[in-house]
Amino acid sequence: MDESERHASDFLDRDGVLAVQRRKLAALGRRLGADPAWRAHFARAGMAPEDLADPANLQHAPTLEKADLRAQYPYPFLTVPLPEVARFCATSGTTGLPVLFGYTAQDMMELVPRQLGRIFRTVGIRPGDPVYQGYGYGMWIGGVAMDSALMAYGATNFGIGPGRGELVVEWLRDHGYVACTMSPLWLMTLTRLAQEKGIDPKRDWKLRIGVFGGQSVSRQFRDEIEAAMPEGFVAHNIYGTTEAGGPVVAISCPHSHGSDEMHLINEDSILTEIVDPLTMKPVGPGEVGEIVVTTLDKQASPVVRWRTRDLVRLSDHPHDCPCGRHGLPLIGRIIGRSDDMLKVRGVMVFPSQVEDIVAATPGTVKEAWHIYVDRKEGDLDGLTVAVERQAGCELAADLIADRVVSGIHARLGIRCKVECQEEGSLPRYEAKAVRVHVRNPAPVA
Repeated sequence: MDESERHASDFLDRDGVLAVQRRKLAALGRRLGADPAWRAHFARAGMAPEDLADPANLQHAPTLEKADLRAQYPYPFLTVPLPEVARFCATSGTTGLPVLFGYTAQDMMELVPRQLGRIFRTVGIRPGDPVYQGYGYGMWIGGVAMDSALMAYGATNFGIGPGRGELVVEWLRDHGYVACTMSPLWLMTLTRLAQEKGIDPKRDWKLRIGVFGGQSVSRQFRDEIEAAMPEGFVAHNIYGTTEAGGPVVAISCPHSHGSDEMHLINEDSILTEIVDPLTMKPVGPGEVGEIVVTTLDKQASPVVRWRTRDLVRLSDHPHDCPCGRHGLPLIGRIIGRSDDMLKVRGVMVFPSQVEDIVAATPGTVKEAWHIYVDRKEGDLDGLTVAVERQAGCELAADLIADRVVSGIHARLGIRCKVECQEEGSLPRYEAKAVRVHVRNPAPVA
């Protein structure tokens, strides 16, 4: 596929995307039908993989969850012989043993670059642009995927990864990177390190595009990032999962960025359902649902109806973006996880709600907040929020804490304790942030 064909595929109408999905879904069913593990998995719902030849049957297919994958340890649902796997990547393992996912050479060198190439085109990265690649490496898919895709795309990749902040703030100035891929929290950390060294990111750096994943951040935090960068800099939200094949599921475009929405940018290779997490029925425009993905092109370790547990709001007008990508629906930023929702004294609380309140409170450090909850039998009892006071802020720490308390009560209807510490006191994260810490109540003496 040449460049003009790739560009045209970005703008398929919805009927065109659905036609591609139907064809690829049928081919996926035929391929999975030859795999005993997949046949057994589909049999749980009284189905065979070949039933995917009718796209209406997808909604009846069994969902895939972490327990299903771990039951197939060590190589869950691997659909190619082990010697054909060029590389393995793994989930973070924050809730148990990491799960391994294989990539053939075609997966890593053709599919991922094709999917990420569409993302680069969407945000305005050009071949030849110098890019600071700040996602992590090792078994995590983020940095590996970006390296492969940036090379294929023709960008000049500086694959530094996270860390080495004292050096990176100078390289951002001296190398003239115009785009970056990383955690948004890491960029804010770099901004503060630069200012401490007398480097003004707005004046001394050349960044105009940021592609940020690993954490979903509030609009206020995003606005603060953009305000600290050179004039015209745009912070794009990217979304993906290891199970879906990498950071390739969704990205904002210049038009959807303002409304804090993202396109499901690779719907012709990653079929996405937005469903009610209880009924598994599709939600309508404006409603909140869980992202469920089926990988249509991945050769090794494909998934069918993988439950990400990530909750998003489907756009009021998912197919009407002025950019013209009408076949690739719009969703909002990640609200939270259906399995990370906190029930505190009977009230459902999402960490993203707390982040919005902290980010909107004057005097707080937007990237520095943590939630501590005390567990009791059957529920969570008590919530403590830790925040930081910006260095040089004239507001007293007690006043900032009181405002966060009031904001949480007004929005969530619960009273909680807020601890306001000085800037730099709380942990920072180069990649995926851990925001919620559950602790057992102290034993009674």
